[in-house]
Amino acid sequence: MSRPLRSTSTRLALAVAGSFLLAFVLLGAGVYVAVSTLLLQDARELVRTDAAGLMQLYRDGGRAALAQELRDRLDAPDDPDAVYALIAANGKAEIGDVSAMSATKGARWTTFEHADPDAPGDGAHSMRVLAQLQPLPGGETLLTGLRLQSQDRFLHLMLRTALVALAVAASLGVLVGWFTSRWVSRRLSSLDLTAARVGGGELGLRVPLDGSGDAFDRLGRRFNAMLDRIEDLLGGVRHATDHIAHDLRTPLTRLRNRLEDLRHRPGATPPERAALDGAVQETDQLLTTFGALLRLARIEAQPPAGSGPVLDLSALAADAAELYTPIGAERSVRLRTSLEPASVHGDRDQLFQMLVNLLDNALKYAPAGSEVALSLQAGPGGVVLCIDDEGPGIPEADRERVFDRFQRLESHRGTPGSGLGLSLVRAIVHRHGGRIELLDRAPGLRVQVWWPAA
Repeated sequence: MSRPLRSTSTRLALAVAGSFLLAFVLLGAGVYVAVSTLLLQDARELVRTDAAGLMQLYRDGGRAALAQELRDRLDAPDDPDAVYALIAANGKAEIGDVSAMSATKGARWTTFEHADPDAPGDGAHSMRVLAQLQPLPGGETLLTGLRLQSQDRFLHLMLRTALVALAVAASLGVLVGWFTSRWVSRRLSSLDLTAARVGGGELGLRVPLDGSGDAFDRLGRRFNAMLDRIEDLLGGVRHATDHIAHDLRTPLTRLRNRLEDLRHRPGATPPERAALDGAVQETDQLLTTFGALLRLARIEAQPPAGSGPVLDLSALAADAAELYTPIGAERSVRLRTSLEPASVHGDRDQLFQMLVNLLDNALKYAPAGSEVALSLQAGPGGVVLCIDDEGPGIPEADRERVFDRFQRLESHRGTPGSGLGLSLVRAIVHRHGGRIELLDRAPGLRVQVWWPAA
């Protein structure tokens, strides 16, 4: 339960539902108190008016007239909810049945429980009575009261209705909270989807705006401005790299041709030819690096390949394995394949280039006498390519860094290469809508590539 509660959408839904319920409870409690107070005031006013009439009768006709009026009202009551009693100085009721009043003698207003005369049994049911006590000359007390059964029934009905309404309000609160969180999630989903696709290489995408000018619209506008700036910066880097590579390839090619002519010049001594051989190799390495930079710039500038033709990836993997099997044999490394039929959308040459780069890396760092495994599996979740070797592997902290341009581990700096192979691989994978991971095999490294199936 802790993980869903950490979700912002869930907390927003709970906050909206809780606020809705709290407002309903406060409003209901306020209405209940207000109605209860109003009913009690009305009951007090009725008792006060009735008591005033009895006191006027007492003043006009004396105790005998008051006692006779009380007996007549008790025998044939005009109001069945009215309660009357004449209490002696010792606290006992001379007229009426209010024995419970002995503890409240002397109070002006009181509320007590009184047996329901219409209820079956002896005192099986009782109800509240609101009464006014008025002292009479001689120590007696006149009690004029009103049973609150009508008010209590109304309040009970109101409370039951409020509980039903609370259940309905709770359901509505949860529903409103759920719709609110869904609305917020839907407003943010376009931003999240755009960020994910831009992270996958679709730098030309932008967040759709609705023109409302609210916080979400302003956030989308700022996000688009940020993407514009990033695209401009990356475009500048790509153009600079492309121009540098183009501008330097021609003079480097001329330099290599001149070094080649000097190397085959008659009369060149063996030390001179050895030095020229090293210069030619370094020039070839530079030309290879510039060629890789140009390929990388072109791949990153191309649109996604998801709408490309359907390719048999297993056939491409088999061709790459056939090409590198003799190279592995020269290094005493066995190349084992396990390829299932799998089809993807994309560019044949780029996918083959990716396979070649991955196999070249695996065979380069695999120790003699070991094995490199190339496997391809297709399932409902997509196509998965795995290349396993038994080499030194890559530390976990460096597994993302090795995909950057010209990044090479300290232990690999003496090996041939330009540091662009894995950069090319990642660019090709991202262009084809896939993802690549480097996993530890202990010992060795697993390169795992996933694509959506065609």
